[in-house]
Amino acid sequence: MAKASELRAKDVAALETEIKDLLKSHFNLRMQRATQQLNDHSALKKTRRDIARVKTILTEKKGAAQ
Repeated sequence: MAKASELRAKDVAALETEIKDLLKSHFNLRMQRATQQLNDHSALKKTRRDIARVKTILTEKKGAAQ
């Protein structure tokens, strides 16, 4: 889990790749849950919050650039 201060230090391209990686991870966790292989159910919630955190910071950066 990345802190917001660490994410703010990254540029827009790095944040977009971070979102892509988190979305893949979230998809894999959902598939594990569907096949009853998921042990840590809180990982889904953590991943969703990380995605939201990165998207928020990405929106802030894009808004500041305009």
